[in-house]
Amino acid sequence: MENKHIIINVGRQLGSGGHDIGRMLAMDFGATYYDKELLNLAAQESGFSKEIFERNDERKGFLRSFLHLPYGNGGSANFYQNNFSQEGLFKFQSDAIRKAAQEGSCVFLGRCADYVLRDFDNVVNIFVTASLDFRVSNVANKQNVTSEEARKIIEHGDKERANYYNYYTGKQWGHATSYDLCVDASVLGLEETEKYISDFVRKKFKL
Repeated sequence: MENKHIIINVGRQLGSGGHDIGRMLAMDFGATYYDKELLNLAAQESGFSKEIFERNDERKGFLRSFLHLPYGNGGSANFYQNNFSQEGLFKFQSDAIRKAAQEGSCVFLGRCADYVLRDFDNVVNIFVTASLDFRVSNVANKQNVTSEEARKIIEHGDKERANYYNYYTGKQWGHATSYDLCVDASVLGLEETEKYISDFVRKKFKL
């Protein structure tokens, strides 16, 4: 990538292919890809067990199931002593996002990275959507479930992502005004959609 430090934030509907598109964008631009990897960084930043972050990943509500978590890098004992809420976990994750963004070009998947990095001037925010049939097929195939089960997984997952994003950003998840580009991956397919997005990014940053 022409020696320019850029950040691409990818929001996505469940089953839309945003995960795969994000990985392709990272390869295309020689950027570091962060999805679940952010949970490791946040755990290191906080000293808490990674599992605490995994159980509360992109979910809004009070911390889930931490009573049964291993102590790990500080674990539940420190959790009680410091009286951290889910907002505390969000802050640790946000700190990890900002730290990674300062170190080089990155592609961040979800986790309100567009909001966390709102003061950075080298950022482009993308939202990937797709038709329901496309998404149901993807989820059913990847998770080996029926179409009906896939629909329920999608409904639940999208609801949690929306609640999480809307709560922490004050914006509306999936709404065009929250992003630089919204694109339906079921129209062109994943590879062509990635090419479309990468062309948009190059034009935005004059690469």
